[in-house]
Amino acid sequence: MGRNKHMSDVYIGLGSNIGCRESYLLKALERIDAHPAIQILRCSDIYETEPVGYVEQDAFLNMVVAVRTGLSPEELFEFTQQTEKLLGRTRDIRWGPRTIDLDILLFGNEQIRQPHLEIPHPRMWDRLFVLIPLADVYEGGRLPGNVTLEERINQLEGKEGIVRWKEIRSRKGLERFVN
Repeated sequence: MGRNKHMSDVYIGLGSNIGCRESYLLKALERIDAHPAIQILRCSDIYETEPVGYVEQDAFLNMVVAVRTGLSPEELFEFTQQTEKLLGRTRDIRWGPRTIDLDILLFGNEQIRQPHLEIPHPRMWDRLFVLIPLADVYEGGRLPGNVTLEERINQLEGKEGIVRWKEIRSRKGLERFVN
């Protein structure tokens, strides 16, 4: 795998709503942590969230991880897709149930518009289940559109559908992922 000449700070959203949801999040974190070109910087708390889009499914566990990587956006996207497949993700129903979902939310200051990859993630600005855990780990200042995460979160309704499920700071087994 090639590497960029510089390292980029990247934010990846993780979600699961099939089986042992926390176990799938941890397995994805372990795979991310094991990659030689990715360093985990910070993990958000884990939040339980109501499904969006296709609502006839179980609640999700969602979190966001901040990483530093020398991979290109394309290489990181390939890695996240491989990780989803390895952990049993199938794509039967749009926004449907999944063992694991990994979305590249932000990749440094990159703006990418391709059929298979958009960065920043195009729907993240309207999804509290992404923005609330992102606020736990984001250190990038103002977002595109010149708003802060808090300002955007306060503009959206539906916060009652997102509940802190587990504080990572007190979670044994995740110490190596948390600074």
